[in-house]
Amino acid sequence: MNAITLSTTKPSVNDAVNDLKEQCGDFKPKMLLFFASSGYEPGSLAGAMKDAFGDLPVFGCTTAGEIGNGSLLKGSIVAMALNDRIIEDLKVGVVRDLSNPEGIRTVFSEFESYYGQPMTELDFTKYVGIILIDGLSGAEERTMDRIGDLTNLLFVGGSAGDDLRFASTYVFADGKAYTNAAVLALLKPATEFDLIKTQSFIAMDTTLLPTKVNEEAREVLEFNGKPASVAYAEALGVSPDDLAAHFMQHPVGLLAGDDIFVRSPRQVSGESVFFYCNVKEGVDLAVLESTDIVADTRAAVQEKLQKLGGISALINFNCILRTLDLEDRGLSAAYGSLFSDIPAIGFSTYGEEYIGHINQTATMLVFH
Repeated sequence: MNAITLSTTKPSVNDAVNDLKEQCGDFKPKMLLFFASSGYEPGSLAGAMKDAFGDLPVFGCTTAGEIGNGSLLKGSIVAMALNDRIIEDLKVGVVRDLSNPEGIRTVFSEFESYYGQPMTELDFTKYVGIILIDGLSGAEERTMDRIGDLTNLLFVGGSAGDDLRFASTYVFADGKAYTNAAVLALLKPATEFDLIKTQSFIAMDTTLLPTKVNEEAREVLEFNGKPASVAYAEALGVSPDDLAAHFMQHPVGLLAGDDIFVRSPRQVSGESVFFYCNVKEGVDLAVLESTDIVADTRAAVQEKLQKLGGISALINFNCILRTLDLEDRGLSAAYGSLFSDIPAIGFSTYGEEYIGHINQTATMLVFH
């Protein structure tokens, strides 16, 4: 085994971290990634993980639920230790203030010094990034845009959660817990790797054109020149009063060829519709219809399994809205079991990162 998964539900930070350390045994990791329920005091947890695993690069974030042991979990810590047959090298950096436009450049300068090459010259087939970001910052779009401005390397990840409290989320690195921050890890894998992006929707024939938008607030005031809630309700054939009940099954999406980048509505306020990610004025959005999360995810994972000839490790950034939908449909166990034969961990996110910020999607990093 070149990757092992660890998990604990012990309620105290020290007992939980000691449990994880014991499970690691004599395995010699190159890096350790962990996802923790917000029920653990973040500062204490970050420090305890650093103390337990010493100089090993250890990073992670808080969650809205964890994925491990082939199950969807709550109130736990899950971790993955990967050895040097999967990770040849890595460098972890922290953007300590997401409002600082130079924060990404500062971390990228650290990466360039470490690897001895400009970020623009690193080979995207040999390097890949992980991003974990404060899920209540509203800064995901500009952060991902900035990353895209400065490198062609792909960064995949998720927005940290806090078990649906919507109070504060944390990212972890260097033995510290950070808020209004992002942790970036630039990996040089020792084996073949790939990414998965899967969402369980098809495009309907109806489109909505955002004609008046407050992008900073993720608010659409008008679709098709009409009040946003009215136009959205008309597109679904429902009354504006009932619109919010249809959001989970009928979000909207930006179409790129056959691919869909989901934008999930959060709430109706007055006649405006607020979203979980930015919607751009003047860019057509398709109204979407939900399909089968379990079947679609199984197909996406099987496709990569066949392409790579086996998966030695999988990291799953799964939208909390997908998790809630699975719970509503009684499919949580079926979803978790998709990963029971693969060393896999993940968490329920407040948003997913993959060529931008998206919703109601699972983004995954997989290693041969």
